[in-house]
Amino acid sequence: MAVNNARRVFLNKKTIAGTVFSGLALAPVHAGENNEIKVGLIGCGGRGRGAAQNTLGADENCKIYALADAFMPKAQGAAEGLKAAFEDRVDVEGRVFAGLDAYKDVVDCCDLVLLCEAPGFRYRSLAYAVEKGKHVFCEKPVGVDAPAIRSVMESAKIAKEKGLTLVSGLCWRYDLNVKDIMERVCGGEIGDITSARLTFLTGKLWTRPRAEGDTELMAQVRNWYNYAWLSGDFNIEQHVHTLDKGLWAMHNVAPATCYGLGARMGRVEQPEYGDIYDSMASVFEYPNGTTLYSFCRQQEGCWGENQAYFAGTKGHANVGLWGRGYITDLDGKVVYERKNVNSDMYALEHIELYKSIRGEIDTINNGDYMATATMMGVISREACYSGAKIKWEDALNSDKSLAPSEYTENGTPWNVPDEKGRLKIQVPGLGQVYHTVAR
Repeated sequence: MAVNNARRVFLNKKTIAGTVFSGLALAPVHAGENNEIKVGLIGCGGRGRGAAQNTLGADENCKIYALADAFMPKAQGAAEGLKAAFEDRVDVEGRVFAGLDAYKDVVDCCDLVLLCEAPGFRYRSLAYAVEKGKHVFCEKPVGVDAPAIRSVMESAKIAKEKGLTLVSGLCWRYDLNVKDIMERVCGGEIGDITSARLTFLTGKLWTRPRAEGDTELMAQVRNWYNYAWLSGDFNIEQHVHTLDKGLWAMHNVAPATCYGLGARMGRVEQPEYGDIYDSMASVFEYPNGTTLYSFCRQQEGCWGENQAYFAGTKGHANVGLWGRGYITDLDGKVVYERKNVNSDMYALEHIELYKSIRGEIDTINNGDYMATATMMGVISREACYSGAKIKWEDALNSDKSLAPSEYTENGTPWNVPDEKGRLKIQVPGLGQVYHTVAR
């Protein structure tokens, strides 16, 4: 996904504590030992470390209390970096864990958990956290297949019943500028939505080589973005942000059907690219005739865009990257243009998280839309992989699981190399076909 530099580096704690977002000060300090919130971080990559710094900046009476990652060096590195940046706000001595079940150790000793591991693991962590009565910040996307999405829906329901806070990492919902435009769209300023164009066109993201001693499953976990069972494919892991804007405009109502096309064109003959595509285009249809057109791509040297365009019976709206947006009438005359205010959505979502936990606002539960937006990515991927037109209810009720045989380092991944070291790639109309080179 597109990121700003603040998500990738540790910030000085005094800088964070002094930040004000468009006149909205940081959540008030709640003094007293009994009010301290112990926070656990699950997944210690760039997004996890970014979430940890956001959470420490959002509430002065919280503490990073435990960390976990699939790999101990990454967990230890995050612990050391956070400790250096935040000093006494980080107390993880004896509580730095590693392994595919280490999420349980973190959940068991914390009040709030930040779920920032690979998406293929996220539904398990969420279910366990809710079972144990813990508050959750859950990064996007929340799953990679229909069984995982159904699990997330059930977890969100249980969280509501228990009064737990569940905040989603679909951060544009918390951006002040995007909220302004989207509230106008949802409020009818462009009339009834007739169609939308949703884009996320970027270059390729990272790959990571296998390390000495890695089993096949752990090698894939290390290079998780490039495997569908771990990332969901790029249209879910990255494009889910723009799909969510489409869902938002449709008042969080899921589409009825989806069809599409996709391929690997730049990610060919390189084993490090795993089994994911690099281009997809999908069409989401609603019973009333509204159609959402989705385009996403990760290819180098191509024109790029990250936008959501909405056409309505009274006008049009453009919701651009970093909140730029405007509304026109049917003749193209600009009738409203957003004057952007300073808004750090990564910080704001954590500020709201703590307000909810501390009872300053109604309890937040983003579970329904974060599950539905992710499921839009799943049905899109399956339509592009298969070449079929798929009904929403069929996709959501599908038993197709991308889970490994077991969640251990010796488990068998969903897609394993053949005797020549080749992975199977989805080919529309043909199913899985071997067509990567040997390692």
